[in-house]
Amino acid sequence: MSQTFSIAIGSDHAGFAYKGKIIEMLLAEGHTVKDMGTYSPESCDYPDWIRPVAEAVARGEFQRGIVLGGSGNGEAIVANRVKGVRCGLCWNEQVATWNRSHNDGNVLSLGERTVTVEEALHIVKVWLATEFEGGRHIKRIEKIDA
Repeated sequence: MSQTFSIAIGSDHAGFAYKGKIIEMLLAEGHTVKDMGTYSPESCDYPDWIRPVAEAVARGEFQRGIVLGGSGNGEAIVANRVKGVRCGLCWNEQVATWNRSHNDGNVLSLGERTVTVEEALHIVKVWLATEFEGGRHIKRIEKIDA
C-alpha cells in the first residue's frame, strides 16, 4: 500500500460535487480525511471554507489539503495567503507532479468546471504519490517561506 496522509478538504458550492467523490476515493485508499465544508451546493463564499483548510495545514494538523471551486483560482489565492502554505492550481498530471516535486506543494487546488471528475481523481492520486525532489528546489522553497 502507498503512503497515507491526513488530509483537510474544503470547497465552495462550485466544487461541492467533486469534493464528495474525492473524499470517497481518499477514504477507500486509507487516508484520514476531514471535510471542512461547505456541506451543500447552496451558493456560498469560498474564503469561508478554504481558509480553514489552509490554516489547519499550516498549523500542522493535517499533512495535506485539497481545496475546490469552479476554476480553483480563487481557492488557490486564498490558501496561499496563509503563511506556510504552498498551494498549486493543478489541471493535469504534469502540473500536479511539478507542484509536488518542485514546489513541495502541501495544498492542491482543483476547478470542478475545468476538469472531468475522472481527471480530478487522477490528479489527486498523482499529487499525493509524488515526492518532493529537494536539491536545487530547497533554496526556492526557503525564499517562498521567508
